[in-house]
Amino acid sequence: MPRRLRIATVQSPVTINPAANGATLRDLMRRAYDEGARLVHMPEGAVSGYVGGDKPYYRGWDIDWKPLGAELDEIAELAAGLGLWVVAGSHHRLTPPNRPHNSLYVISDQGVLVNRYDKRYLSASEVDEFFTPGREPVTFTIDGFTFGLLLCIEVNFPELWTAYAEAGVDCILFSSYSEDPIFETIARGHAATTTAWVSVSVPAQVSHAMPAGVIGPHGDWLATGNRSGLSDLVCVDLDDSDPRLHFPLHAARPWRAVAREGGVYDRRMVDDPRSHERATF
Repeated sequence: MPRRLRIATVQSPVTINPAANGATLRDLMRRAYDEGARLVHMPEGAVSGYVGGDKPYYRGWDIDWKPLGAELDEIAELAAGLGLWVVAGSHHRLTPPNRPHNSLYVISDQGVLVNRYDKRYLSASEVDEFFTPGREPVTFTIDGFTFGLLLCIEVNFPELWTAYAEAGVDCILFSSYSEDPIFETIARGHAATTTAWVSVSVPAQVSHAMPAGVIGPHGDWLATGNRSGLSDLVCVDLDDSDPRLHFPLHAARPWRAVAREGGVYDRRMVDDPRSHERATF
């Protein structure tokens, strides 16, 4: 049977003020609800802020964590009230003196925190000065669609994307805070090679390099936000009956699963001298 699920991808300003971030995000959640979304996907550091251009503020982590907790509680409460799933970028505090994780919280449509993804592949400055790396991938399922989570620099590690493909993930929720325009090209390539949807959520202030939006399993954008540094919300239906996606979803995806397993090739290999000899035309 055809499957369809509407997701809302956020492009919001990310600041060091959790209260300001939270107020904007909750407004966008309400807009997503009005537009029929089931899931709201937020940028890296969406609630907490991020160390990018604000490294002096976060260095040493001598900050007040209470406002962040309050904002996350309000987001979870609104998620329950609207019946929305939410994936929210935030720092996750560990026991001092351990550095926090750079994380994505998965909040159900009942307002329950059901899982958390901790960024595994950190940048040099992140791992040296700011964050503790995570350990494992995270997936969850809504209405028959399985989602996987990745953060920013992890776009550069194909093995993470391939592992999700082999796990049967339908859509990668990719949150980033980067001004490197090559990320857009790489993310589109991963969508095409893994035949998965990719939701890209970024801070508004870096949208000139890569906007928020959703890439289809064919590697093309299905919709994008603005590239003007303004807040935005992109709503897209993940629809496996979309005729534009028939080949990647219903031909390429199943065949590539067979190809990765390898048996189809093993059975057709032959012991032929002309196959083994590599110095002969």
